Amino acid sequence: MVEAGRAAGASSIAQDETLAVYVHWPFCLAKCPYCDFNSHVRDDVDDLRWRHALCAEIDHVAAEAPGRKVTSIFFGGGTPSLMAPDTVAAVIDHVGRAWRLDPSAEITLEANPTSVEAKRFAAYRAAGVNRLSLGVQALDDAALGFLGREHNASQARTALELARRTFPRFSFDLIYALPEQSAATWRRELAAALDMAGEHISLYQLTIEKGTPFYARHQIGEIKTPPEALAAELYDITQELTAEADYPAYEVSNHARPGKACRHNLSYWRYEDYAGIGPGAHGRLQTADAGARATRRHAKPETWLDAVEHAGHGTAETRPLAAAERAEEMLMMGLRLRDGVDVRHFSARTGLTLAQAIRPGALQRLMDGGFLASDDDTLRATEKGRTLLNSVLSDLLA
Repeated sequence: MVEAGRAAGASSIAQDETLAVYVHWPFCLAKCPYCDFNSHVRDDVDDLRWRHALCAEIDHVAAEAPGRKVTSIFFGGGTPSLMAPDTVAAVIDHVGRAWRLDPSAEITLEANPTSVEAKRFAAYRAAGVNRLSLGVQALDDAALGFLGREHNASQARTALELARRTFPRFSFDLIYALPEQSAATWRRELAAALDMAGEHISLYQLTIEKGTPFYARHQIGEIKTPPEALAAELYDITQELTAEADYPAYEVSNHARPGKACRHNLSYWRYEDYAGIGPGAHGRLQTADAGARATRRHAKPETWLDAVEHAGHGTAETRPLAAAERAEEMLMMGLRLRDGVDVRHFSARTGLTLAQAIRPGALQRLMDGGFLASDDDTLRATEKGRTLLNSVLSDLLA
């Protein structure tokens, strides 16, 4: 069981600590009805202007956290496969100039499988992208229509094959637990998807987010999500088939061949430092002089762009992160991982022991119930605990 002794305090953050860099491209061809991400439809985007602004904000963050070694860059959105490949190349190059880019850095770009975007795959690879993440979402035309996607199932399969030929690593997403989806249809679709997978696949149950068109339709009964028992069965099928195909879950919704997890997302879940570049991007930085802090950029593209051009950055908020907040965030993120939370890393990042961060008696109670497990090195959620993680966290956190 984990030790309950006192932590000596958060360790100083070395200048050469690693850093993950997230770059947000906020534009899409159309807004999907289930999406609550910071994405926008615009008729015209000045790519060169955006290129300069992204690079300017990189310089701003590099001045705040100098000397870091960047181990991953992730172009997210929005739809980054609408970016000009020259812009992608310029941003990657600028990250390498502002910090030190690890020669083995994972550089991911999110893309949609439309034929227009797929034609750019080779140019993105030449720009330095070595991992593609495809937003497939479904392999059924009716489901894709329901989800408001711009591609069909045939285009998805073609894009997956092209990704396999073009990039050393690729992943794709599927959404399940759709209205009218049965256990049998999901089993068939997932089996087909696993046959096409590379080293990684992300599988998300549909969630109805406030402020989306789906939420309004759900409120009036036009969209009905599967009942709880069926949703649980679909989840169990997901775990069964992915395990059989050697894609075990390393996180609640992410599956990979052993050793092939997404390095960038692991930085989030392990509570390592990451820089957020672009509209609406969030960051977490911990430095010896300024301590731990959270950053948030202006969400509206035009507001962010104007701010960068006038001030060199689009920061809407910078706030210190107290030890208790860091501890809560680290547990909320880390317990999503199959490997759980590293106890020594927890103390180094928060200055607290686990005993100081959690509700008295909660750990033993959750372990006795089979929801958590621990040893001298880690605290982790069991399979049972990960299926009820929100409830586990609510009970655990002081």
